[in-house]
Parts: sequence; structure tokens; C-alpha cells
Amino acid sequence: MPDSVYEQFRDAARQSPDLPFLAYPASTTRGYDSKGSEYAYGDALGIVDKLADRYVAAGYREGHRVALVLGNRPDHFWHLLALNRIGASAVLINPDYLPAELAYGIGFADCALVIGAAPMIDELMRVAAGLEIPVPVFDVVGPGLELPPPPRAPAAGIGPAAGREALIIYTSGTTGNPKGCIISNFSCLAAGEFYGTAGGLMEMTPGRERFYVPFPSFHMSVSVFTLNTMTRLRNCLIMQDRFHASTWWADIVSTRATAVHYLGIVPPLLLKAPVTEIEKQHRVKFGQGAGVDPSVRTAFEARFGFPLVEGWGMTETSRAIHNASEPRCLEPRAFGRPRPPMDMRVVDENDVTVPFGIPGELLVRDSGPDPRRGFFTAYLKQPEETERAWRGGWFHTGDIVTQREDGMLFFVERRKNIIRRSGENISAATVEDALIGDPAVQLVAVISVPDDFHDEEIMACVRLAPGVAPSLEVAREIVDRARDKLAHYKLPAWIAFVDQIPVTGTQKVRKGVIFPEGSDPREDPRSHDLRQMKRRAVPGPASAGAVSSAEHNSKH
Repeated sequence: MPDSVYEQFRDAARQSPDLPFLAYPASTTRGYDSKGSEYAYGDALGIVDKLADRYVAAGYREGHRVALVLGNRPDHFWHLLALNRIGASAVLINPDYLPAELAYGIGFADCALVIGAAPMIDELMRVAAGLEIPVPVFDVVGPGLELPPPPRAPAAGIGPAAGREALIIYTSGTTGNPKGCIISNFSCLAAGEFYGTAGGLMEMTPGRERFYVPFPSFHMSVSVFTLNTMTRLRNCLIMQDRFHASTWWADIVSTRATAVHYLGIVPPLLLKAPVTEIEKQHRVKFGQGAGVDPSVRTAFEARFGFPLVEGWGMTETSRAIHNASEPRCLEPRAFGRPRPPMDMRVVDENDVTVPFGIPGELLVRDSGPDPRRGFFTAYLKQPEETERAWRGGWFHTGDIVTQREDGMLFFVERRKNIIRRSGENISAATVEDALIGDPAVQLVAVISVPDDFHDEEIMACVRLAPGVAPSLEVAREIVDRARDKLAHYKLPAWIAFVDQIPVTGTQKVRKGVIFPEGSDPREDPRSHDLRQMKRRAVPGPASAGAVSSAEHNSKH
């Protein structure tokens, strides 16, 4: 059995050297591999081993950390695997970081080298040169072949290969700097084993699957889950620089993809695009992701002919939960049942288990004698944060869920995205699910805004469908159409029509940057005040504009 990410890849290459390992569709905008490319396992092993020899010759060894700022280039995988072979750790950095964020990511991890490429190589050099201990930068498309020597000694206490640090992946923290998750070889291998044996609708045949992933390589879903699942099964990873709605089907057809990754924003965009002939030519067996609204899922599956399998996972957990078993639960926000070796609980704010059907925080652990087995090793240089997350022997996820008596779990919301209105906890995701099916809505993100009476109110930031012009009347129509799906207190009190809803490289909405920092979204000229439309109508012959006596009295 392999003890490291590299050994698993090496074994696959030796057993099946001619099978495809890594592929890219053609692209005129990506900036590399414009004609597309495909690398067999045997050829990829040759590239990785030669690169590993260059690292050793330059003085790198067990315990060194090297920052990879390469986007989704093939070089990302070559360097990750070469570093793993020599016992060094790859620190995965988001290439969209600003200079201060780059400096933090490189410096906090005590990196000995930065690996980068155009168009940001000059900025990387400026940032790395300005660190307390300047760090050399190597340009993968530059003329030089020799790696610069490390400016610092490696860390001590490396240990056996399985438990050795393989990666550091930064989480997107809600406040302050992101936390660096230390992920071991064992965690990577456990992720690949768990993902590859999900079965059901996600059944994968060794040596035959081709998995299309249009999300960033610095993310857990690519460099831990998918990479290790593919090498374990000797299957092919298909990469694109990012999600492109306009070329999605052409990419999938040309690369012969049999499975795809998605996030919630992807299916509605594809579904609202015009019907094309090429969308009927794919051979995809399933999509795996999270955050798709049930009405969107039903329409998507009917039009495109393959199931969208919802799941849940985190950088810290390595293992994931999938709603892949047949018959699949099709209720809103169902994401599956835990399976061994993952245990879970749903608890209140005092870590007391809540009854079935009651929202609470999801806690998880390994079911064996070591509850942390297979999870992340620690938060880098933050032992107190690590222990706080593991208090009571369970990892606290920060996700609010409910559980049914048969074990099925349902996602409610990230704790940070709960809107607290007059004592009611309202999930932003629930409101988004209700609005995304509206014919006037192309994309929507729901946020909280201050309210003098209710403490917080609901604002829906809407990108309108093509051909729909923003107006107060359109905003009112959207709220009216939502009444059949949402209780009155969950209706948007404000709607802001925006041109863009910013997303991360993994297509997660960046709610914090929709409006300028420090501004009041309610005062934005794009925002419409719809608070009067939330008043609950009194049953009976009263006029449609009547309000309940309780609400009327509370307002006066």
C-alpha cells in the first residue's frame, strides 16, 4: 500500500503507463496549452521524477515548504508530486491574492521557494523580495532550468511518510487572515479512498473515468479529493483554468468527460443558456457538487440527462458525505448520510445533541480510537485554534444542518450566513433557493442588512436575466412570485439589482464585496425598499394590504 501521494501516483504510472492522467481542452483565452493537451501516466511520471531530481540537486529535502502560485497549469501537478516525492510540502496559494495576501501566505508558512508563472511573476518577485527573509522565485516558463537554492533550513521532526505534511491549504476565514490547514499524506490518501468508494450514482470504474474540474488547483477539491481519487483508480483528471459557461459543453465533449464537478452557481447558468446541439453529445454519468436548488436540479437533470449528486466536505475533514445512494433523497438541501469511518452529531450552542429535525451545528470525527485520524493535522502555528475546533473530541464544522431519523442530513446554512430577524434564524440559502427559479432572476445572493426594528433584514442581490430591465416594479413582481415559496418573514425586504455577483475561483459567491467596504447597502441607488410587502395579510375579508394586529401594534 502507498504511504504518500507520490507513491500512489507512481504505482498507477507503473501499472498503467499508457492510461491518460491529465488533460486540458483547447482554449484561446487560458494563456497556456492553447491547443489542448493530454499526458499519459508514464510520461507524467518521467516529468515528475526529473523535476524531483532537480529539487534534490538544488538542496531541497524533507521539511522544506515551497509555495505553488501556478493557477491550473500542468506545472502545478508536476511540482506538487515532485515535492511530495522528496518529502517537502507544497503550500497552495491563490494566484488572485493581492500583494499583502501573497506576502502573508508565503511568509507565514516559512516557504523556502515560490514557484510561479506569467502574468504575475514580476509581482511575486517583488513580494518575495520584501519578506523578512527574502524568498527566491522560480518562473516555470522562464529560460532558467536550475532551481535556486533554499535560503532556510527545513523544519525538524518530519516523521514517517504517511503522517508527514504533504500540503498546506489556506482556508477563507470569516475574519482576519486565513488559517493554514496542514494536511498529511494519510489525509490525502484517505480522501481519495473515501471519494472513490462512494458508489451508487458516483460509481467509478478504474482506468475508464475522465473527471472534468473547472475549479482552482489550490482548492481542496482538486489537489486532495479529485487528484488522489484519480491516481488511486488510474483515471484521468481534466482541468480548465476556471468555469466558462460559453465553452462548458464543448470542453466536456472534446475531452470525453464522464463526470464533472459543479457548485451551486453553475447549474442555473447552464440551464438558462440557450439550447445547443453540442449539449446533447456528452457522455457524462454524474455531476458532483453542492448548493443546487431542487427546482434547478430537476430541470437540469431532465434537460441534460445526468444526476447532480450533492455532497458536503471541508478542507479540514478530508472525507466527504455524498447523497449518492439509490434511491437518492430528492428533498431540498439533502446531502447524504455519514458512513464509516465518519461519525457525526448535530448539536446546539452548548454541544448538546438536538432532536431530529432541529437545526444545529454539524460535528464530525473518525469512528476509531483516534477521532482525528484522516482529518487535517493542525492549523499552522495556531494550536489554540486547532484545539478549539476539536473541543470535546469532535471537529466543529460551523455548518448548520438538520438530520432525519433515517440519518439523512440536510444543509441549512453556514453559521455566518444565518440572518437573525426578530429572533428568527433565517437561512440565506433558503431564500436564494426560492428566488433562483424566478424567470426574471439569473443569479442571486442573499445578505443581511441592519434594521431598526428587526435587528437584521433580508436583502436579495439580483443579477437580472437578459432582457429584463431593473425597476421597482420588477422588484415587487419578484417578491410577489416568491410568496408561494417563502413565509412572509423570509421574503426580501430589499432587492438590489447588480450587474455582477462576484465569485471566487471555485464559484462561491463573495458576498462581502458586492457593495463597497463600509457602505450601507440600503443607501445604494440600486436598492429597492420592499419592507411594506412583507406585512402578513389578515385572513378573511380584510383588504390585501391589511396587517396582523400583532405586527400593526408593534409598529406603532
